[in-house]
Amino acid sequence: MTTLPGKYADFEGLRAQVVALRREGLSRRQIRDRVHIDNNDLLNRLLEGEPPPEWTKRPNAKDDLRDQARELRLKGLTYDQIQIELGCSKSSISLWVRDLPKPDRRDAKEQAKLAARKRWDHELAIRDEARQETKAAATREIGTLSDRELLFAGVALYWAEGTKDKPYARRESVIFVNSDAGVIQLYLAWLKLIGVGSERLSYRVMIHESADVQEAERYWADQVRVDAVVFRMTTLKKHNPKTVRKNVGETYRGCLVIRVSESAELYRRIEGWWYGIVGAATLTE
Repeated sequence: MTTLPGKYADFEGLRAQVVALRREGLSRRQIRDRVHIDNNDLLNRLLEGEPPPEWTKRPNAKDDLRDQARELRLKGLTYDQIQIELGCSKSSISLWVRDLPKPDRRDAKEQAKLAARKRWDHELAIRDEARQETKAAATREIGTLSDRELLFAGVALYWAEGTKDKPYARRESVIFVNSDAGVIQLYLAWLKLIGVGSERLSYRVMIHESADVQEAERYWADQVRVDAVVFRMTTLKKHNPKTVRKNVGETYRGCLVIRVSESAELYRRIEGWWYGIVGAATLTE
C-alpha cells in the first residue's frame, strides 16, 4: 500500500476518487482542478492504467504516416528505407515503431547501396530544381514577340517540319505535321499573322492503329479549337511487331497534319522568306 505525507497521505482513497472522475470522462486538467493535485508525477501514478476519454484525443496529422511506417517496419524495412519511402524524419520513425521487432541486420554492401541511393536521390532533386529554374529564367527572357519575330520563327519552323518542294517530287503545297501541341499553336499563330484564314485549313490525325484513336482526335480538336467532326479521315499506321515503340501510353496522341488549301503561292513566299533569312544571316558573318 502506497502512503504519502501531507494532504496526499491517503493514496488509495485519492486514487479511487481520481479513477472515478476519469471514468466519468474528465480530462487530466479537470481532475487536477477538481481534486487540487499540483504534482504531475503523483497524478500520473494515480491515473496509471486508466485510458484517457476519447474526446481528449486530438487528431494527429501524422497518423497516416505513422501507420504506414509501422506497416513497412513489419515488412522488415530499416529506418533508412522507411525514410526514403515516406520522406519523414528518422526520429519520428523511431518513435512510431520502437515497440516493433527489429528486422535482421543488413550486410554492409546493402547498407552502402542504400546510402548511395539516398545521396543520388538528393542529387537528382537538386539537379531537377536547377533545370526548372533555368527553363523558367529562359522563358522570362523571351517576353513578348513582335510580328517580325513571329514571322521569322514561323518560317524557320515550317522549313524544319513542313513539306517542301523537291526536284524529284514537285509539290508546292503547305502541309505541316507535328506531334507537339506547342509547335502546333505557334504554327497556327504564324498562319494567322501571314493572312491565312481558318476556312483554308484542314486537319487530319496520323497515329498508330494500336493507340486510342478517338481520344487523340478529341485532343487535337481541343488544341486547334474546332469540332472533331470537321477532321478528315484519320491515317492509321500499321504496327510492326518486330519494332519496339517508345511513343506509347496515355500521352501518345500521334501527329496532327494541317493542310492549307490553294497554297502554291504561299509556299513560294515561304521558300523565299527562308532563303532571305539564310542570306541575311550569312551576310552578318
